[in-house]
Amino acid sequence: MQPVDFTILSAICADLRSHWLPARVEQVYQRDRTRIALALRTIERRGWLCLCWHPQAAHLCIASPPPKAPDTFTFSDQLRHQLKGFALVAIEPLAPWERALDFQFSRRPGDPVVWHLYVEIMGKYSNVILANADNVVVTAAHQVTAAQSSVRPILTGQPYEPPPALTEAAPHLEEPFDRWKERVSLVPDTLRRNLFKTYRGLSSTLVRALGSATQIDPERNTDRLTDAEWKVLFEAWKNWLITLDKETFQPGLTMAGYTVLGWDAIQPVDDLQSLIDRYYSDRFNQQSFKQLHHQLSQKVRNALSKLQTKRQTFIDKLQQSDDAETYRQRADLLMAHLHEWKAGMKNIVLADFETGKPVNIPLDPERNAVQNAQFLYKRHQKLKRAKDAVKPLLAETEAEIHYLQQVEASLLQSKEYRQGVDLVALEEIRDELIEQNYLSRSQHRSRNSSEVDNFYQYRSPNGFEVLVGRNNRQNDRLSFRLANEYDLWFHTQEIPGSHVLLRLNPGAVPDSDDLQFAADLAAYYSRARDSDAAPVVYTKPKFVYKPKGAKPGMAIYKHETVIWGKPGAVEEDK
Repeated sequence: MQPVDFTILSAICADLRSHWLPARVEQVYQRDRTRIALALRTIERRGWLCLCWHPQAAHLCIASPPPKAPDTFTFSDQLRHQLKGFALVAIEPLAPWERALDFQFSRRPGDPVVWHLYVEIMGKYSNVILANADNVVVTAAHQVTAAQSSVRPILTGQPYEPPPALTEAAPHLEEPFDRWKERVSLVPDTLRRNLFKTYRGLSSTLVRALGSATQIDPERNTDRLTDAEWKVLFEAWKNWLITLDKETFQPGLTMAGYTVLGWDAIQPVDDLQSLIDRYYSDRFNQQSFKQLHHQLSQKVRNALSKLQTKRQTFIDKLQQSDDAETYRQRADLLMAHLHEWKAGMKNIVLADFETGKPVNIPLDPERNAVQNAQFLYKRHQKLKRAKDAVKPLLAETEAEIHYLQQVEASLLQSKEYRQGVDLVALEEIRDELIEQNYLSRSQHRSRNSSEVDNFYQYRSPNGFEVLVGRNNRQNDRLSFRLANEYDLWFHTQEIPGSHVLLRLNPGAVPDSDDLQFAADLAAYYSRARDSDAAPVVYTKPKFVYKPKGAKPGMAIYKHETVIWGKPGAVEEDK
C-alpha cells in the first residue's frame, strides 16, 4: 500500500486550504478504530474530512459520507463534544518538511484559536491528538505511555510535544548543483540510500519516481553515475522542489498506485481528494474483504463439519433401528418355545416361523425364558421409538447442511475483491449468519440494513438481461420480489448455487442460445463450478415457492424443465 509521504501530504493540504478554509464543523463520526470523519461546511460546499491513523494507510482527504451506523467510539464522542460548531480556520505544518499538521479551530474566523487537532501522518507512529489553547492534550486516538515510549509519551492532561526534530538537511531551490552532488555522493552507496541519508522529506515512492523520470535506477551506486546523469537527476530534483514551492501538483493514477507530480501518470485526475479517497477506501475494502471472507469461510466449514458428524450419528442410529423387527421376531420365537428353554442356557437355536431356518438367539443365563423375551420386546420398543425420534432430527440436520452449503457456494463464488459491491455482498452474508445465530452479534458490526440490488449482471446472446444473486438475501430478492410473470428462473438441480433470472419483456421468446447462456451461469455460480456440466432447471417464477419458515435462499419449484449447464463457457470478467 502506497504511504502518504511529505509530497503527497503537501498536495492534500494545499487543496484543503484552497477549497475548505474556513469551514464549520457540523458533526464528527468515527468509522472504525483508525478512521474518523469531520463534517465540514463552507459557504459553497459540504463534505467529510477523513483523518486516518492506520499504521499502513495513514492519510487524510475529503471522503465519501460515512455509513449510517451507530458510532460507539469514545474518541469521536470527545471530539464531537469539543469541536462541533467550531470553525476550522487554518492547517499548518508543525515544522518544515515534517508530516505533522496543526488543524486550528476557533469559534469563528478571526477569533483566537481555541483547539488544536494535531494530525501526524508517520506510518506506524501516526496519531490524531486534540489539545486546547494551552497545548494540553485533551484526548488522543492512540495514547502512548512512558512505558511504551520514554522519548515522547502522549497522555491526556500532559503538554503536547511535537515529534522529534529531523536531523537530515532540508532541500531548497537555492542549493547549487555542485553542492547537491557533493552531498549525495560523499560516501559511495546506492543513490536511494544516499538521498535518504542526506535529505529530509523523501520517501521510497518519491525516489522511485525520480528514477523513473530520469531513467536512472535508484539502486545504482553513486560513483557509477556519469556527469550527464547527475545533471538530469538534478533537473528532476529541482522540478520536484518547484512543484512543492508553487503548489502546482498534477494528480494521476500510475501502474503501482497514484502520483501528485504527474510523473509516470497513466491517467490524469482532476480531483485529488477523490483520488486519495478512492485509493485508500479500495485498499481498506480489500483488507476488510479478505479478513471477513476468511472468518466466514472458516465458520461455515466448522459448522458443516459438526453437522456432518451429527448427521452420520443419526444415520448410524437409524441403521441400528432397522434391527428392531429382528428383536421382536426373536422374542416371539422364544415365547412360542418356552418349553425348550433350560436353566443356565446362554443361547438357544429355534426354527424361524416363515423360512424354517435355524435362528440363534443369545440369552442371559441369569434370566428365565419369559424374562429374556421381555428384554427383547423392550429392546424392540426402544429402537422403534429411537427411529421415530431420529427421523425428524436427521431431516432437520440435512436441511441445515443444505443451507450452509448454499452459503458456502456464495463464499466460493466471491473469493476476490474487485469492487465495493463485493464487500457489500459479503457483509450481507455475515448479517444473514448473525440472524441465523451462526455468528455472535456482539462480535460483528452489522452494516446498514438498506437493501441495494447489486446482482451480477449479464446480457444473453439476444440482448436479454440476466441477473445472478450474490448471496441468499439477494437470491430471495431476485426470486420473490423482482421476478415477474414473463421472466424465467434458473437453478442447478439439487446442487447449492445462486438463483438466476432471465428477464423477458411481454411477448418476448428466448431461443436456445439464451436458455443455454442462463443455464451456464446457473452452473457457474454453484458448487458445480469446477464440473464439465451440471443439470439446471428452469421454470416460471410463479412456480417457485419459499417454504414456510425456510432459511434465506431456500426455494422449491415445480413444472420445471432440465437443461445441462456448462460452467466453463462463462466469461470470468463481470
